Amino acid sequence: MAETVIKAHDVWKSYGKLQVLKGLNLDVFKGETLVILGRSGVGKSVLLKQILGIETPEKGYIEVSGQRISAMSQSKRYEAVKHMGMLFQGAALFDSMTVGENVAFYLRQHEHQLNEEEISKRVGESLEMVDLAGTQGKMPSDLSGGMRKRAALARLIVYRPLIILYDEPTTGLDPITAAQINELINKTKKELQATSIVVTHDIRSAMDVGDRLAFHHDGKIAQIAPKEEFLKIQDPLLHQFFENAIIKEQEISENSHG
Repeated sequence: MAETVIKAHDVWKSYGKLQVLKGLNLDVFKGETLVILGRSGVGKSVLLKQILGIETPEKGYIEVSGQRISAMSQSKRYEAVKHMGMLFQGAALFDSMTVGENVAFYLRQHEHQLNEEEISKRVGESLEMVDLAGTQGKMPSDLSGGMRKRAALARLIVYRPLIILYDEPTTGLDPITAAQINELINKTKKELQATSIVVTHDIRSAMDVGDRLAFHHDGKIAQIAPKEEFLKIQDPLLHQFFENAIIKEQEISENSHG
């Protein structure tokens, strides 16, 4: 039986009167890429914040590698999640730093045993892995949207996380660039043997990178299954989501072709 690396049990979370997570349950298995699909604004990204320990549930708990992080003090929680990394939707690079400095940031802050030569080597390897070799001296403002996303991924994989969370990795990218990002997600998983969660409303991306797909609806995981089985699920809400997503994709495609 597959080993559970992340477990969300009966997780509830609200912001004021807005109830976002409503008793959500989820198991993520070692080495898999689980894609969570759902409309924007339904709480998919909130779940990632719970898993990272940035926020804690009002009820229920989150376990990472068998440790209940939602019950820990902040310093213990940091220790428990430091082998995790997250690719934020907007890439979140530091504008005042070069690409090389951005990628080296975590290592300089936390890996004090590394000297500058070792840091430089790791930065070079990470940038090469995302097809950005030789861009160390560039500023984020010199990069296209897709390149910024790749630089953010290099900053993430430089410390070789065991668990990677992706928040809408292809949003705002043209179809060709989005396909490149999907390819990199698969490559990163293979090279690092990482367990990944990808939150998206992009069905094409989900099919490219996912081992299992989950449908997030009304604060819960409404459906979850291996990719091939997921497409056969008879659920009117899921069918409606697919139809809307396909229409949206066609509109994006038409706009990108002028």
